[in-house]
Amino acid sequence: MTKFIDFSGQSLPAIGQGTWYMGEESSRRTQEIAALQAGLEHGLTLIDTAEMYADGGAEEVVGEALRGRRDRAWLVSKVYPWNAGVVDAVEACERSLRRLQTDYLDLYLLHWRGNIPLEETILAMEKLQQAGKIRRWGVSNFDSSDLSELLAEKGGEACAANQVLYHLASRGIEFDLLPYCQQKAIPVMAYCPLAQAGRLRHDLMTHATLNEIAQQKGITVAQLLLAWVIRKEGVMAIPKAGSLAHVAENAAALNIELSSEELSRLNEAFPPPSRKMALDVV
Repeated sequence: MTKFIDFSGQSLPAIGQGTWYMGEESSRRTQEIAALQAGLEHGLTLIDTAEMYADGGAEEVVGEALRGRRDRAWLVSKVYPWNAGVVDAVEACERSLRRLQTDYLDLYLLHWRGNIPLEETILAMEKLQQAGKIRRWGVSNFDSSDLSELLAEKGGEACAANQVLYHLASRGIEFDLLPYCQQKAIPVMAYCPLAQAGRLRHDLMTHATLNEIAQQKGITVAQLLLAWVIRKEGVMAIPKAGSLAHVAENAAALNIELSSEELSRLNEAFPPPSRKMALDVV
């Protein structure tokens, strides 16, 4: 059974498509475009990008991939913290829209917290919404204290998502941030769900327990990791859509259920946090 997640009343598959490192090499452009288009065919409608990725190059790849297909995608981009002021955010968003060849974003995220006051960023997001340039806004790399501060600001309760690093080897958000987001009905978007980055980077693909469980289930370790990330309510995984084979593999993970015994074995190998931990970021 395909797992879905609710974004402000809109239901989306719990696995989307990431674009970090896309647009960096022209030799891979055709393959990257084809992978994103294949993802849409497999029902992975959410595509996540950012003005930071390849200095806008990833947005250009996404824009090409969505030519004639924009209505089939749920498009997310992110703004640099120093561009999150009332005037700069509008200009940054317009640049992103031009690269993406679209006139609106479904979701616009503050990439991480910077020096611009949250109240000013909220005003910028509201201005973009009123202009029809974004449908929703949210944040990325916000810990529980940042998020509670945001929600206390006027208009802050409109925050529609928090995108953070989360994978089996980096479970810190489970202690307080994830429960807080679930309580506030704020979807969590897990980047690097295959543990390919962050302070707690692990090569999970060679881990004995993971390989054993994956073999017993007839799936890949990557699929096991994705199924694990989306096992909790309100959590979406956004792995990079690098090739046609990976896209098909990612999409199939939407239908994988993990048993209580399998989850116990994973907890034993990678214990959940017993205390508050600093947010793992890239």
